[in-house]
Amino acid sequence: MESTVTTTDQFLNELAAAKPRWRQTPLRRRIELAAACVEGVFRSARQWLTASCAAKGIAVDSPTASEELAAGPLAVARYLQLLIASLRQLAETGHVRLLEPISLDARGRLRVPLFPARGLFDSVLFAGYRAWAILPSDVTRENLAEHVAGNFRRSLDSEAIAVVLGAGNVSSIPVVDALSKLFQENRVVLLKLNPVNGYLAPIFAASLAPLVEAGFLRVIEGDAAAGGYAIQHPQVDEVHITGSLAAHQAIVWGPPGDESDQRRRQGEPLLNKPITSELGNVTPWIVTPGEYSERQLNFQAENVAAMIVNNASFNCIAAKLIVTARDWPQRQRFLDKVGALLSRLPRRLAYYPGARERFCRFVGREPEDQPPGALPWTLACGVDPRRQPHWFQEESFVCACAETSLAADSAEDFLNRAVEFVNERVWGTLGAGLMVPPRFRRQSPAMFDDALARLRYGTVGVNVWPALAYGMMCVPWGGYPCATLADTQSGIGWVHNTWFLDRLEKSVLEAPLTVWPKPFWFPTHQQAHVLAGRVLDLYHRPAWWKLPGLIGPALAG
Repeated sequence: MESTVTTTDQFLNELAAAKPRWRQTPLRRRIELAAACVEGVFRSARQWLTASCAAKGIAVDSPTASEELAAGPLAVARYLQLLIASLRQLAETGHVRLLEPISLDARGRLRVPLFPARGLFDSVLFAGYRAWAILPSDVTRENLAEHVAGNFRRSLDSEAIAVVLGAGNVSSIPVVDALSKLFQENRVVLLKLNPVNGYLAPIFAASLAPLVEAGFLRVIEGDAAAGGYAIQHPQVDEVHITGSLAAHQAIVWGPPGDESDQRRRQGEPLLNKPITSELGNVTPWIVTPGEYSERQLNFQAENVAAMIVNNASFNCIAAKLIVTARDWPQRQRFLDKVGALLSRLPRRLAYYPGARERFCRFVGREPEDQPPGALPWTLACGVDPRRQPHWFQEESFVCACAETSLAADSAEDFLNRAVEFVNERVWGTLGAGLMVPPRFRRQSPAMFDDALARLRYGTVGVNVWPALAYGMMCVPWGGYPCATLADTQSGIGWVHNTWFLDRLEKSVLEAPLTVWPKPFWFPTHQQAHVLAGRVLDLYHRPAWWKLPGLIGPALAG
């Protein structure tokens, strides 16, 4: 710890000296630095992939390795390219030009398109997908321009040091969190990695070498005590954490106990600095009843399986609760399809600390260790929230998902009940998903739009895993904006806000009920690693002539 303290002190002194230089750095120079980081990420991608796969027990040349590529260097490269595009508009015109058409939702609030984004061939790579942001009711067409990049412009007149406490599960998270603080909030950054992925520290420093060499970013690793020392350091002005609710509460109020409880009652936090956060979710997947074709059931069953198995289920947005209509005739068939897929998929190394203990507590049994260190994909059907409330009120952060059913008289009645259920009975506000048959959308469009408006989640995925919104990097990512320090839910603030929207209520990402070719994040895609590598090359230096190279691996999936 002594050496970590010495390093932290040194790094914070260096960042303090760099604060005024970063504030004075013009936009065009910032764009050059961001572009240089794209090159650094691309150069480091293979080493980054190899280290991540080794830590998670994944063969580097296997389709599963695509997860580490897509959720690591690919996501960071995409973020940087989108950031550069917006910064260029700000440098050239003083404004960020939003997509059109801007419309109104079911409750009269502005709907601002977010996706497909410009310049990255999204309409080709994600044909049929679209995303939009819902803005608060006091943001209107007349005053919208006042709420785009205003926070960014104000931040340019200030200087501060932010500590970013990085997540240990998905490797792009700490990097993009740090870049968001730097480029969108005008803070120099001390990035402290989680011990779970501390091995990435030298790779991150190399990837972002232009910022490190200029003195605007420092990267350290260490345990919770090292993080605690950094955030309480007098030179640190702000904190951001992606992690667990327990870690956030310990930072803000102190370790669990009488003193922490008293601070919360009196509204006197231990941390007297601004803090932003992303803290996970019991992610629900609501299945609207109706008549689905066999192809639609098969596709969406694999969609759900992908939400469970990706990254061995160590995702804050992994599917943790399937909500169905009790009398839906296809209910058991759909669940059987999900279960059959999970039974065929190879188990993964449960690399995240405490996974086995959490599995036993949630599932209520000891798992078989076959292969050693792996845990079985588990779907617990018919879970009663009154008898097993932990499935609904705690994020398991392990490879287990529950299913519960609600009684309803019709599809409309079910959707109303399901929205109320997840809003009131399920912990978290980060993201939720909806599976909807086309006939329902045609017959009840107003009712469906109202359901979207009522869901209290930062991101809602329609027919698609909400985590894809994270990877798109143009869809703001964070909990529903109802959080306070006293009731933090899934966190405070947004990242990935590359459209520079100042005021947000939620985002919606929608996809067709089935798509073709098979999405490369589906666990049965046999060429996912090849396709992910070629998409990374496309995001490195976007060019239309690279698109034909994606066709072969996409179709071979």
